[in-house]
Amino acid sequence: MRLALRCVCCLVLCSFTAGAGFAQAPAASDEAGRSIAGGGITVPGWEGKVDDGAAKAGQTVKDAKLAPEDKGMRVTTGPAITYWNAKNAAKGDYTVSATFYEPKFMNLNDHPHPYGIVIGGNDLGTDQQSLLYCAAYGSGTFNVRGFGPAPFQLGAKRPTPSDAVHKAAAVGQPVTQEIAMSVKGDKVSCSINGTVVATYDKTDVVGAGKLKSTDGVFGIRFAHNTDAVVTNLKITKP
Repeated sequence: MRLALRCVCCLVLCSFTAGAGFAQAPAASDEAGRSIAGGGITVPGWEGKVDDGAAKAGQTVKDAKLAPEDKGMRVTTGPAITYWNAKNAAKGDYTVSATFYEPKFMNLNDHPHPYGIVIGGNDLGTDQQSLLYCAAYGSGTFNVRGFGPAPFQLGAKRPTPSDAVHKAAAVGQPVTQEIAMSVKGDKVSCSINGTVVATYDKTDVVGAGKLKSTDGVFGIRFAHNTDAVVTNLKITKP
């Protein structure tokens, strides 16, 4: 009986992120992306691609929603998805940034899901696409990952805690993140709310199984079952 009780306690403790009080995401196979009513892309010039797992399950961009909202765009997923406008290209040294506003934290899920900036997009929409993204969670963590064309990650496998990442006060409360990705010389970095949270050598980012180049299309990335508004997406040159 004591052993069983200890095991239950361990499971409960392990189900929360350190210091955040929010349940960690389960394995991808434990949760499927829902289908959003009235889904599709209604922002002119924009395209999207759902992750391979969602595509194999029969989902498409019509199962998520990208729509204009005020001066920005609202994304509601659905399957995990990458959105871009082919006219938004970056080359050389640059910074791509945007504001992500989650009106109701964990509105469509029972654990934190991320959203963020995409850079280095090449062959987007094909089975050979490559891209890199930095994404934040409203629980105070972030990750840096990509496709090349298979998924790859930089840094820790689990989302990384950072004091720079804003935490929602509670489930259902709003949270805002200012996310930026920069290329400068031989470095690639991610900043969240004005603080650099990760920096990598270009040699760690570009190569076989990773980016074709840091030059490419930029856009946004959302995990499945997530709802947020994106504003002020822009590129800044030094």
